Amino acid sequence: MRKFTFIETTLLIGLAIGFLGLCLLIGYAVIVVANEPVETPTPILDLPLLVSATAETVFAPTEFATLPPTLSLTPTIELIPTPQPSFNDTPPPSGKIAFTCYVKQIDQICLLNADGSGRIQLTNLKATAFYPSVSPDGQTIFFSSRDSGNYEIYSIDIFGNNLKKLTNGIGSLYAPELSPNGEWVVFTKNGDGLWKMRPDGSDVKRITNRDDIDPSWSPDGSMISFASSRAGARQLFVMDADGSNVQQVTDLNNMGGRNTWSPDGTKLAFYRGPQGDRNIYVINVDGTGLIRLTDGGDNLGPSWSPDGNWIVFTSFRELYIIHPDGTGLTRLTNSTISDWQPRWGK
Repeated sequence: MRKFTFIETTLLIGLAIGFLGLCLLIGYAVIVVANEPVETPTPILDLPLLVSATAETVFAPTEFATLPPTLSLTPTIELIPTPQPSFNDTPPPSGKIAFTCYVKQIDQICLLNADGSGRIQLTNLKATAFYPSVSPDGQTIFFSSRDSGNYEIYSIDIFGNNLKKLTNGIGSLYAPELSPNGEWVVFTKNGDGLWKMRPDGSDVKRITNRDDIDPSWSPDGSMISFASSRAGARQLFVMDADGSNVQQVTDLNNMGGRNTWSPDGTKLAFYRGPQGDRNIYVINVDGTGLIRLTDGGDNLGPSWSPDGNWIVFTSFRELYIIHPDGTGLTRLTNSTISDWQPRWGK
């Protein structure tokens, strides 16, 4: 065996010492790293969600709450789905019904088919619009609105076009209705009787000078029914179209105002009762034959169908229809907004 020289032996010993030192250094590093504390990430704060005025409120998944309806950002003249009522005993009613609908905290004018379909919003005014009625030809809606500041009489077609303001600053005006021959619009001037004018707003005339409200034309246009406190407590009256020959029809307590003629001109439908418990009634024009159609609830503003087979009215801010004998009660609307003051047309 060859013997290593002194120099070779010295080199080998140096290499061994260096290798041992490297191993010791690596081991120390592993031990130090293994014992270093682990850094925890900074927690993200659970900040509250900012909700805009037009957004739907968002609930956390742990909250068992009913989500509020999404606020509509679509144009206000729109189709509004309503449940289709079932008419088991007779064919569905025909014609159209104009009514007041509460949209985004403002009363507007809406229209639907008498079977509950085809609902649309006709007006998009910045202030109250109410007391609608349908023209005899079924093409125009007359109503009252304070869009211009005072309550004035307006008209609009059944497609939501051709909006016209017919009056200008003669007082607070309500409840317009076009005569069967299309020649006169009768309406209430607040605290100053009943008035009439041409459909274009011209030729304004006073008919009565008492506290008379809610006029309605007889089917042949020869008479006008209305509510009045001229004889004490509010009652229903009829008169000739020129304001003469006034006759009292009812003598009842808690009378309402809005009323309607039967298509044959022999009866009036109206509402009465204490607030929150009002009912729909029918009476002969001569004051005989009083019949109550509803029993309980808060029922207002009846309007007879052109064919005489139905009466539409409001009950707890929804529209219902019923036969004149009190049968066939059917809910017509079921929307998320209030519906009231219905008026039936062709």
